[in-house]
Amino acid sequence: MTEFLSVDGGTIAYEVSGVAGPLVVVSHGMGDSREAYRFFTPALVKAGYRVAAVDLRGHGESSVGWASYTRTALAGDLIALVKHLGGPAILVGHSIAGGAATIAAAKAPDLVTALVELTPFTRKQQIRLGDFRVAGYRRGTTHLMGMAILGSTRQWAKYLDAAYPGPKPADWNTRLQQITATLEEPGRMKALQAMGKISPADAGEQLGNVTCPVLIVQGTLDPDWASPQAEGEAIVADLPPGLGRLEMIEGAGHYPHVQFPQQTLTAVLTFLAGVDA
Repeated sequence: MTEFLSVDGGTIAYEVSGVAGPLVVVSHGMGDSREAYRFFTPALVKAGYRVAAVDLRGHGESSVGWASYTRTALAGDLIALVKHLGGPAILVGHSIAGGAATIAAAKAPDLVTALVELTPFTRKQQIRLGDFRVAGYRRGTTHLMGMAILGSTRQWAKYLDAAYPGPKPADWNTRLQQITATLEEPGRMKALQAMGKISPADAGEQLGNVTCPVLIVQGTLDPDWASPQAEGEAIVADLPPGLGRLEMIEGAGHYPHVQFPQQTLTAVLTFLAGVDA
């Protein structure tokens, strides 16, 4: 059942599953909704966690027309939700939300016990000319730029096709139609465009201030980087020594938790078991 939290500037939609256990807040990437965790949330609940799946501002059932869509602003929403649900919490953030979760963990260390970043945009990006020799990166970047400039759902759909290399989820066609229909609602595409143009530098600046254990998960075929592993290693290196670890999901693109939910869940649960110990 959808619940709503009023914060400065609008309302955030979320849904809680499970009645007991440590709190986990899962947040999706831009252009998506909490449905991105449709395979992940039930498994976390079965493993003994209480899970709050949130729609980022401007997405899903959350309101539109926000003054800011930065990772810092998104972090404020996550912190407000954790407080509202009686935290502390484990934060799981995908893509842009990985950066937001980083900022939340750095700014509210008493509310965040562990951090999982799924293919996160958490550092200022440095594009090198040689990167475009990588076909997947060239294709994904081209369609991302097309979406950001043109506000085109067609370009976004082409990006998603590149972001899910190899096998698609069984419900892919239905889910793609849902995503496209949502982006056609007033204000949704503008939110996606705004997020697509914002630098993750604010998240990168907070990596050194994180105090909890961090798991970075990257797909080996993620088209958002010429080398997903190098990006993951760079994030771990920017964290305080000993806090971060990197897990690569073979064959996954930018959505490992959707494309390979079992492998991703195993990596996350193994990490959390170590945190609990």
